[in-house]
Amino acid sequence: MSFFNKVFASVGIGAASVDTKLEKDTYTPGETMKGSIFVKGGSVDQEIDEIILSVHTTYMKESNDRKYNVSACVERMAAASPFIIRAGEERSFPFSFKLPEDTPITIGRTKIWLSTGLDIKKAMDPSDQDYIKVIPTNLMAAVLHSAQNLGFRLREADCQEAPRRLRGRTPFIQEFEFVPASGRFRGLLDELEVAFIPAGNGNINVLLQVDRRARCLLAYCHMPWKWMRPI
Repeated sequence: MSFFNKVFASVGIGAASVDTKLEKDTYTPGETMKGSIFVKGGSVDQEIDEIILSVHTTYMKESNDRKYNVSACVERMAAASPFIIRAGEERSFPFSFKLPEDTPITIGRTKIWLSTGLDIKKAMDPSDQDYIKVIPTNLMAAVLHSAQNLGFRLREADCQEAPRRLRGRTPFIQEFEFVPASGRFRGLLDELEVAFIPAGNGNINVLLQVDRRARCLLAYCHMPWKWMRPI
C-alpha cells in the first residue's frame, strides 16, 4: 500500500498541502506582510526542498500589434529550509515579507496576489494563492488627490509594459490615466498620465505625461514622460 501511496502522492493525490494565513489583507507598498504558512502531510512522508513565497500581478504587453495580459513576479523569497513532512503531520512556519515599494496598487484591472508553493522532489508542487489589497501610500494618495482637486477625473489605471528607459526591477509600470473633467485644464489638455517610481527611503519620483490638444490644428501634441522632483 505504501508504494501506491507514493505513486498517488507523486501526481498530487494524497500529497502534502499548504495554506497561508495573513495577519490582514490590506497593505501599502513597502509595508511588511506577516503571517503563517501551514503545511499538512498527506498519506506518505515527503521531502520538502523549500517553501517559496512570491507576489504576482499582471500587466499589458504588446507584440506584433497585439496586446495581451501576462503575469509577472514582483518579489520572491524562500520561507523555510528543507524539511520532511510526515504523513498526517501538521506544521506551521511564521514569516515576515516586505512588500516591494514598486508593488502596484489594486485599482482598476490590477490585482495582486501572494502565492505559496512547496518544492517537493519527484512530485507535483502544491500551492496556495491569496489575493491582497494594496492601497496608495500617503505620498501617492496626495498626488492622486491633487490631480482630482485640479479637475481631473481618473479614467483608467493599469499596468503596462514599461519603455526600457523607465524599466526597473520589473518589466512594467503602473499608469494612472486622468482626463480633465472641470477646471482650467478642461479643453486645454486631452489626457494626463501619472506614474510613480520609488526613490528610496519612502520617497517617490512622480512621472507625468500630457496629451495636449494643439491649438488651431486638427492634431494632438504628445509630450513624453517628464520627471518631477522626489517627494
